Amino acid sequence: MLLRGTDRAGVAVALTDRLRRAGVPTGLTETGDFVHALEVSPPLTLDTLYWTARVSLVRRQTDLAAFDKVFTAVFADAPPLPFIREAVAPAARRDDDVQVPVPADTEEVADGGGLPWATLPPVVDAEDSSDTGLLAPDRRPSALAALAELPFEDLDATRTALLGEELRAILTRWPTRRSRRHTTDPSGRRIALRATITRARRTAWEPATLVRESPLRRPRRAVLLCDVSESMRAQAAAYLHLMRAFALVADAEVFAFATTLTRLTPALRHTSAADAVARASDLVTDRFGGTKIATNIAALLASHHGNTVRGALVIVASDGWDSDPPDEMAAAMARLRRRAHRILWLNPRAGAPGFTPRVAGMSAALPFCDRLLPAATFHDLTAAAQLLQTL
Repeated sequence: MLLRGTDRAGVAVALTDRLRRAGVPTGLTETGDFVHALEVSPPLTLDTLYWTARVSLVRRQTDLAAFDKVFTAVFADAPPLPFIREAVAPAARRDDDVQVPVPADTEEVADGGGLPWATLPPVVDAEDSSDTGLLAPDRRPSALAALAELPFEDLDATRTALLGEELRAILTRWPTRRSRRHTTDPSGRRIALRATITRARRTAWEPATLVRESPLRRPRRAVLLCDVSESMRAQAAAYLHLMRAFALVADAEVFAFATTLTRLTPALRHTSAADAVARASDLVTDRFGGTKIATNIAALLASHHGNTVRGALVIVASDGWDSDPPDEMAAAMARLRRRAHRILWLNPRAGAPGFTPRVAGMSAALPFCDRLLPAATFHDLTAAAQLLQTL
């Protein structure tokens, strides 16, 4: 048995001390858990000791690299552990996959076997880490995660509604902007003159207490334009759920367009997802017809809702097929660009291998967009929603 005749508490304290010096936050709770784990299940091999220490002492995924270094240094005389293995071909893996350590006596398995992959960022040292722009890990149940990878045309109404609710739950926060108003803030750099003078009335007009303030931050406005023409028939139901999520969480203005522009914000704010989608579908009388993207963008800017675009995040969900001339699309997008804070275009065909914007309307609009994102599955919509929360 490993560690036979040794003081388990002494081993735990020495290891946690080395981990704290390496930057891993191991306190008394983690140390006690490690000692209790060694008592309940004495390690018979070095692999067992590794996993016992890792489960007991590591609380954050970003500390795994430092833990592996310390563990290897402490047990340097022992046989090296195969901390990383290749279980699938590199081309078949996603960019955000991370490999899971396995015991040394485990036989190699075929592609797709062994321990499951976790969709987490790669383990790197703190000093080597950089902002790679990775999104939050996908924590949905496996059944929903599998459905989220399916194309929209393979989903029925029940599955689409279920994934729509999951999409709404993901939008938990929204980017903010600095407003002209100020609020009381003890750490603020600006002195609130009116509040300070009001308090000075109690001290014979001597400003004994300085009241500080800072700019008040408000949620940034969002405007969502979704194409419901014939070329977007497969994506129409899913995009209605996307618009409902924005209308409920981000307090956004949402519009559907084909040949005309239809405002759907009041209808999609209904508490029932089925009723909201049904009401929105009834309002759009020209869906599954032609497409006039440039005309509808110009109509939005000319309407009394045009001011909602000013300083807002504008999301256009369309494949770019437009019956308007490309020069009208360029002119409309140029006007939209001057008013909006950011313009993101969701294209269901952007994720296809070798995609290039060859459609005239898409090519004319792309120079005025900040991002072009794929939107062919609910997984793509989830990634886009998470990205929008960071802008």
